Amino acid sequence: MSSLRMMKDGDEADTNVSWEDQQNINKFSKLNSRLYALEEEYGEKKKRLELLEDVTSELELCDEDELVKYQVGDAFVNAPYSQVQEWLERDSNEATADVEKLKDEMDGVMAKMDELKAILYKRFGNSINLERSE
Repeated sequence: MSSLRMMKDGDEADTNVSWEDQQNINKFSKLNSRLYALEEEYGEKKKRLELLEDVTSELELCDEDELVKYQVGDAFVNAPYSQVQEWLERDSNEATADVEKLKDEMDGVMAKMDELKAILYKRFGNSINLERSE
């Protein structure tokens, strides 16, 4: 008699994992970890950009001839309105560039992960779970 049987839903296939498959799984894992780190950094940079936008709005309420406190590093300094405006514009431009750079990097990582997902799901089907859990 033959020992063949139909697989039921939920049964996992007994698939051999080749060295190349393992390398792809490892790459995917590293990219996934990198994506989590990038997302965390992106959130922090995005929050800083929003804060700078709020400060820009608040600065518009100040008189142009008064000194304004502005954070430089860990200290606050009193500076003329025009100087603070320059610093704020510079910091906002840097923050915007950082956010855009991180977004581009996240998109690149996700594209590589999608390529690996296609390869691994084609090879392993439902025997492998590459979806992110929240």
